[in-house]
Amino acid sequence: MNEPILEIQNLSAGYQNEVVLKDVNLKVYEQDFLGIIGPNGGGKTTLVKTILGLLKPISGKIRFASPEIENYIGYMPQINNIDRKFPIMVHEVIESGLYFNKKLSKTEKEYLVNQVIYETGITGIAYKPIGELSGGQLQKALLARAMVGRPKLLILDEPSTYVDKPFESQFYEALEDLSLSTAVILISHDIGTVLSIVKNIACVNGTLHYHPGADVEYNWIKEHFDCPIDLVGHGDFPHRVLKKH
Repeated sequence: MNEPILEIQNLSAGYQNEVVLKDVNLKVYEQDFLGIIGPNGGGKTTLVKTILGLLKPISGKIRFASPEIENYIGYMPQINNIDRKFPIMVHEVIESGLYFNKKLSKTEKEYLVNQVIYETGITGIAYKPIGELSGGQLQKALLARAMVGRPKLLILDEPSTYVDKPFESQFYEALEDLSLSTAVILISHDIGTVLSIVKNIACVNGTLHYHPGADVEYNWIKEHFDCPIDLVGHGDFPHRVLKKH
């Protein structure tokens, strides 16, 4: 097997005196498509921040196969983390995904931006301010920003929120195609959708429980969520809503 492009070893992470994650071990390989699930407060956001270098580990190591992979991670944040009042247009948001690539000429940047605008179907809003976008349009713009640099590692945090249903199916098909050349980490609460498209699955709940393959039994998820409430999923995955607890 090839060397992993991302390897996490015995990671503990948190904020000030609070440890949110401990003893996390994970390997991500080229063309991997990893789905990450877990309850609110379980540490998914902490894990992502640590991988992105926004949070320093308390202990343990995060290793990348090359500086290029570490410096050019594609990241699509949750939409509620975006300042909709910031005066910037869609094409400028997308181009900001190329900020750290100093080797590209202006012409090369314009080509990449225009290409990903076409691929994500947002030609009609490319010169609109982000404050005028619907939630789904903004998600598409953020996806384009994450993809524009053709990263070897792409992290998507709840990417289908606010996306309309017709685009959602196209979006996940695009991710499957993208995973043939880029390792994708998809964080989502929609377990049914995640299990239908990813290659491997991990549950983050204080630590990380890895499951090779997406053929996951319901009992495995229930055990590692360690929560008396069932998540609501879509597709073939069994789901139900329980009483308040």
